[in-house]
Amino acid sequence: MIDFNVTVLGCGSAVPTRTAKPSSQLLSYRNKQFLIDCGEGTQMQMLKYSVRHRKLDHVLISHLHGDHFFGLIGLISTFHLTGRQSTLHIYAPGKLQALLEHQLQTTATKLSFPLIFNALEDFEEHNLYEDDYLFVRSFPLKHSTPTWGFLIKEKETKRRIDKSFIKQYRPTVNEISSILDGNSFLTKDGIFLQNSTITHDPPEVRSYAYCSDTAYEPSISKVISGVNLLYHEATFDNSLQSKAHEWLHSTAAEAAMIARRSGAKKLLIGHFSSRHNNYQLLLNEAKTVFENTTICKEGETYQVV
Repeated sequence: MIDFNVTVLGCGSAVPTRTAKPSSQLLSYRNKQFLIDCGEGTQMQMLKYSVRHRKLDHVLISHLHGDHFFGLIGLISTFHLTGRQSTLHIYAPGKLQALLEHQLQTTATKLSFPLIFNALEDFEEHNLYEDDYLFVRSFPLKHSTPTWGFLIKEKETKRRIDKSFIKQYRPTVNEISSILDGNSFLTKDGIFLQNSTITHDPPEVRSYAYCSDTAYEPSISKVISGVNLLYHEATFDNSLQSKAHEWLHSTAAEAAMIARRSGAKKLLIGHFSSRHNNYQLLLNEAKTVFENTTICKEGETYQVV
């Protein structure tokens, strides 16, 4: 199976603590990496946990609260100082572009690599990124500033031809193409072979959803329906539900409700308030609603299966 995983670099909220750094995750798929949010100290977390990022060409910033992007200029600077030459693509709210340009100008930094900025506002109904194997799509969340979630999903593939069939009947290139398109096969002896008997089902499509800072918003369940692994913020426990609603965040139980409504296979909760030093309480509250819930742990890698 093709590797598809997420490494958590930071799982805290606006105020960092000794046990929780600001938000950041590194998603790896095939030969590509996507950095999702880049809170203060992200590159230090990469060093701490020996997380390699040589294939990191895409950075997704969910919104412009500092705990989600204050580490970006430092990472860009390090890429420059170490002689990076490959293009870096940034996907973020449009206002960030002017800030990055100002920081680079102020420090008289002429980057050694192309930096391409993509404003999230320009992708309301389009994929941010797409290749032969997967796509990345943004969707709006409900927060105190424009905020986006991200869905990274594999593309559906064609059925696979059984190797024993190829060895026995030696189909031509055109016949193979026809079979992959779903057609059946007629042998030289006039035997009709149904497509389903000479092919295998393709692997199930896998997906990962990142729901950054957001109030409880049931409508996103349709966008992330059937997701294999869902990350959803769980800033507060139930005792602080009024604070969650006031600041447009979610409780652990509300994150679990989104997982249940969307039909997710597994839920990761994070973005914990500095008020909490007992994450087990948050986990227990989520599990009462959605059993297959896990607490984010910094430095841990989670498989999308």
